[in-house]
Amino acid sequence: MTSPNLFLFSSPLSPERLTWLEEMIKYFFVKLNPENLLHRTKPPGDAVFTLFLTGDALYSLQDPQTLPLWEIILSMPSVRIICDLKELDLRGISIERLKMKNPEQVIDRNSLALNGQPSFWHDVAKAARQHEQPVPSTVGYLQIESPYMHSSALAAVRCLTAALEAHASVELYAYLDGIHCGHTGQQPADADNIGEALTDLCEKAAKRRLSCQVFACARCAAARGYATWDNGQGLVISACTVKPFRIRQMDEIAERFGHSHIILGRDIASIRTKKEGNSVFSLEETGRSPPITILVTDSPYRTEKVYGALTFGAACASHGIPTRIIFIEDGTYALTGNHLVDKDSRFFNIQDVINAVAGSRNLEFYSFLPSLHQRGNAKSPAMKAVLDIGISEFGQLLFSPSKESQAGHQRVIFF
Repeated sequence: MTSPNLFLFSSPLSPERLTWLEEMIKYFFVKLNPENLLHRTKPPGDAVFTLFLTGDALYSLQDPQTLPLWEIILSMPSVRIICDLKELDLRGISIERLKMKNPEQVIDRNSLALNGQPSFWHDVAKAARQHEQPVPSTVGYLQIESPYMHSSALAAVRCLTAALEAHASVELYAYLDGIHCGHTGQQPADADNIGEALTDLCEKAAKRRLSCQVFACARCAAARGYATWDNGQGLVISACTVKPFRIRQMDEIAERFGHSHIILGRDIASIRTKKEGNSVFSLEETGRSPPITILVTDSPYRTEKVYGALTFGAACASHGIPTRIIFIEDGTYALTGNHLVDKDSRFFNIQDVINAVAGSRNLEFYSFLPSLHQRGNAKSPAMKAVLDIGISEFGQLLFSPSKESQAGHQRVIFF
């Protein structure tokens, strides 16, 4: 049996993030499922929450500021952590303290891939394959970071390769700087070639008679100088991308998120919204789009992430996907003060963007009050479309689906 609630983390896990995550898991058990508290000795295969940790997220397992929070999380029933053993070894991280206290909940023994080597991504792909079981199954991956500067691009390739080995079709959605993964002519001297790896991925899929699709956001591509033209049949062609890359309007990418397959990414979660025993729905049925909760965690003007999160959410909502955008952690800075931009500037005022799309069908905005209070801030009175929420309301949004929702799970995406 697979876990109803699957989290994948590769970015650093701050004490603040682990604190609200601990509160969310506690809310799930105490408020929504108190019967689980009576069954504390379930086998690992019956975990209610499975948290896959790789990359810099692993440091939190030994950091004195975050280790006590993990101990609290693991004290709750049916929670397990699966670690990327190779990344633990690469970083010289020891998790013996946690393992000694929780030997069946903290797992650093990855299963074997087809090449006979232990593979964390094989574990992830297997869990993703079982988490939602449409036929034929597909595993997607949202990539928002560039290759080489960030290890997440290689993780995306490894994850989708493992998904192919688990007999799933695969899709990559290149957004923001993620579109650089498909630039032609990549020749890294000291890293795996991501462009070639994507080409190989599609060739492997074809040999297995599986589908492999790579979509790149047209707006992000144009902003970064990817030369394109229309072939006269509605297809955008690029002369500077590897063969599998398909530059498409955001609406077409949002359409893929309207399907019910599981989608992974750098920091992402899939939360089951139907109890065991419910029927599994076809990918093609209408009205089954998994709701999306976007967590805006970054400050508004340091990077493109906040604007990218808003445009991504608006595109999904316009495609009929129930979408919530929650400003949390440093993302709450988008809501404080009165943001002013020069009249002639092409720079977007984030607050103006929020107000412009507020009221759109299928789109809701929330601010997480504990994050605002922790920073000594208050929401600007001008941000009337953004509703304040605390721990209980946040838990309801994550774990209590609306009556209208008929999807089997919801997606939680960290920006």
